[in-house]
Amino acid sequence: MRNNKMKYKKGYVYELMDQGGPTSTKEEYFKEAVDEMTRARTLCFKANNVSPDDDSYIKYLEELFSRKLDDVRILTPFICDFGNRVQFGHNVFINHSAILSASGGIVFDDGVSVAPGVRIATINHDFNNRHTIYTYGKVIIKKNAWIGMNVTITPGVTIGENSVVAAGAVVTKDVPANVIVGGVPAKVIKELDPSEQKEKW
Repeated sequence: MRNNKMKYKKGYVYELMDQGGPTSTKEEYFKEAVDEMTRARTLCFKANNVSPDDDSYIKYLEELFSRKLDDVRILTPFICDFGNRVQFGHNVFINHSAILSASGGIVFDDGVSVAPGVRIATINHDFNNRHTIYTYGKVIIKKNAWIGMNVTITPGVTIGENSVVAAGAVVTKDVPANVIVGGVPAKVIKELDPSEQKEKW
């Protein structure tokens, strides 16, 4: 007789997330995700309750991301629910009030700048089983991209190299390299000359 209580190897839930899901909150493997969410939320709470002029808040974010942040600057308040699902290149800047819903994975390449109030989502609810079943899509923000104030980026989107997302935009599909996009949903409104895009770091 089959044992309904299956045992899953460590990291299985993240394999499912990398495949786009689905995952179920009712399955035993999902506990690993819940534990990471609790860890991440606790560390963000600790960082957000340190005075902004006290650099000791950075130690909590370094613990959150399991890496030194000497080449990454993040201003508080800051919220991230899966620190183990975020990757940073060099010289990334994230301004205050960012919310990273990161279970599906977020990649910030070198030189990315993120303005205040940006929201990045990598998880979605199943349309019919929206309380227990989730799907995922990694968000990749490529080298030297600039994400404007109060931008929302939805699951599965890639922002191209050097591109600019105008303030308030909702990005629902991939953005090419070397363009400015804006609006709801975001559309290309201007092309940029890649020869003029210089590394500032």
